[in-house]
Amino acid sequence: MMIWLDGGLQDVESARVSVFDHGLTVGDGIFETVKATHGQPFALTRHLDRLTRSAHGLGLPDPDHDEIRRACAAVLDANPMPLGRLRITYTGGHGPLGSDRGEHGPTLVVALGETARRPDTTAVITVPWTRNERGALTGLKTTSYAENVVALARAHQHGASEALFGNTVGQLCEGTGSNVFVVLDGEIHTPPVSSGCLPGITRALTVEWTGAKETDLPLDVLERAEEVFLTSTLRDVQAVHRIDTAELPAAPGPVTAKAMRIFAEHAGHDLDP
Repeated sequence: MMIWLDGGLQDVESARVSVFDHGLTVGDGIFETVKATHGQPFALTRHLDRLTRSAHGLGLPDPDHDEIRRACAAVLDANPMPLGRLRITYTGGHGPLGSDRGEHGPTLVVALGETARRPDTTAVITVPWTRNERGALTGLKTTSYAENVVALARAHQHGASEALFGNTVGQLCEGTGSNVFVVLDGEIHTPPVSSGCLPGITRALTVEWTGAKETDLPLDVLERAEEVFLTSTLRDVQAVHRIDTAELPAAPGPVTAKAMRIFAEHAGHDLDP
């Protein structure tokens, strides 16, 4: 396996990042996960634009899009596989052990891992912890991911693949690595970015392609929704068949099934929408 580290390809066994890298010591970094099918990345431009927005929010230098595109192409070419998870990580670089940044410049890593197509339906749980819709990192895709690790581990303990958060005012927000959509009276709704959710790439495309509405939703909407589905880079559109202990036995319902078809058709026609 070959990865890209700070300017070139390296063997995964020999590639090294400093133990003083700010991404390791204090979680000072951002990342993107890009779906790659037979060596072709999907929606790479949108992912790079969001990477830059996250960099601005964290106060990191603008990432070089041309370099990252070269890195992605090199890694994909060096590691052929049918379906891959392309991970772009960009950190504050070598720095002191505290929160202050050093002057060595950022670290860039591009790596690839093989993955499999997700099932059409999945189970989710809700968790008691909240997203802070007014936090300094709200809306940024950062490497400060420990909260998601804890919530996802609880989901796995309950036989689910995702955990859903509310925010501090009791509204539905997002999953640990996905956005959530609900169907009410036959219409698709998803929490707005102001809820504190990450502005997902797949979320945005699903809103554009299906006409879904961005709506403030109470957390208990999950108890009365006709259908629920998740979106993310590797899930695309995935129906939910269980929330906590409540079954949605008809999943995917007709609205979700249509959204799945629409997404697949559009994504199949344009790899960089």
